Amino acid sequence: MIAYVDSRLYMKLYNNLLRRNGFNLTGTPRFIAKSVKFDDFSRISLGDRVVISMHVYFLTHDYSYTTALIAIDDQPKTDIGILRSITVGDNVFIGMNSIILPGTTIGNNVIIGAGSVVRGNIPDNSVITGNPASHIMDIREFAEKSKKRVDNDFLVDKK
Repeated sequence: MIAYVDSRLYMKLYNNLLRRNGFNLTGTPRFIAKSVKFDDFSRISLGDRVVISMHVYFLTHDYSYTTALIAIDDQPKTDIGILRSITVGDNVFIGMNSIILPGTTIGNNVIIGAGSVVRGNIPDNSVITGNPASHIMDIREFAEKSKKRVDNDFLVDKK
């Protein structure tokens, strides 16, 4: 409830809670929606001014290897999980319903469009979207296009 009433207080409390529970914050995230799911705090690092929209999933594990082995009649003695860390740089926006997969590194100044499935190394200053996510433009190009459209397309409070 506090997230909807006072987002600054919510983030102050939430960032402290994350740190106390072993989360690696290399900066101060600006906003993390309460519906965001992290599967392993110790394997995820978030930078400064990160915004994570609703229903984003950070997955640091992959058990599909076990399924693949069974499919070729190579039954492992136990499930085999592949665990890889996720790193998110500074000034990153992650849109609603995105999935960040194991081993992903997201650079600085990155926008990830809603519903994207992100894997691998995402370079600085990128705008990416899709499934699988792909580079659509440089963030500086996006900023220039957005500045031109603000007065025409977006709701701007001019008070």
